[in-house]
Amino acid sequence: MKVGPELDLVWGDVPITDVRRRHIAQLLGDRADTPHAAWRMLVVIRKMIRAALDAEWIEIDPTLAVMKKPETEGHKAWSDADLEAFRSHWSPGTTPRLVFCLALWLGNRRLDVANLRWSQRTTRKHGGIAVPGFNLRQHKTDASLFVPEAPELTEVLNATERKGPHVLLTAYGKPFSDKSLTGRMADWTKAAGLERGRTIHGLRKTLGRLIAEGGGTTRQIMAALGHEDIEHAELYSRDAEQIRLVIDAYKAVANRIG
Repeated sequence: MKVGPELDLVWGDVPITDVRRRHIAQLLGDRADTPHAAWRMLVVIRKMIRAALDAEWIEIDPTLAVMKKPETEGHKAWSDADLEAFRSHWSPGTTPRLVFCLALWLGNRRLDVANLRWSQRTTRKHGGIAVPGFNLRQHKTDASLFVPEAPELTEVLNATERKGPHVLLTAYGKPFSDKSLTGRMADWTKAAGLERGRTIHGLRKTLGRLIAEGGGTTRQIMAALGHEDIEHAELYSRDAEQIRLVIDAYKAVANRIG
């Protein structure tokens, strides 16, 4: 990239000892409309600056506190249309559908999906009734919980050939790494016609949304997802409650007009 619009000099030919804070601010300012792209550029520049500092070519970091990381909404919950499109494309017995159900109906994070074992599948008695499900231990929080099997998950598990201790295996019969699942889910969602950004963690958020929209309480969401703080779980119930309040309000208006 050129140092300036009227200059032939490009940044690749500029000695790093000549780079100043104003230059970094200029580069980022040119990308003010795309803050995440600007942040990614800053991350790369900082790697070069660290190398220069280690080599003692420079003594001051010109990127220090030049930009805050932009806020993000994080992983998005899947819509009902997303869920239906994925189910229509990937049938029970396929690996994509298995990953989908493990993440959605167990509320599992990516690493927990990859590490899940058949030995965790069990049956517990509740009110005199045998309830099939999974004993889970969340890697991130170390929380232990029992999650009953949803009918869709049972259907998919019954269609899955058991070839080893892990529930989820690659085409080569090896367990998935958690990082490889991210890339594979991007491929699977694309094949199903979904927009980018539909992730495994987004399915975990989807379970919270479905519970809230079904009238579930904050405590129920915490129990299903293993949340330890009520504030996090209330994000789901707050959105669902807002929608219900507006719907009820509009019904009241319609009844009055009618």
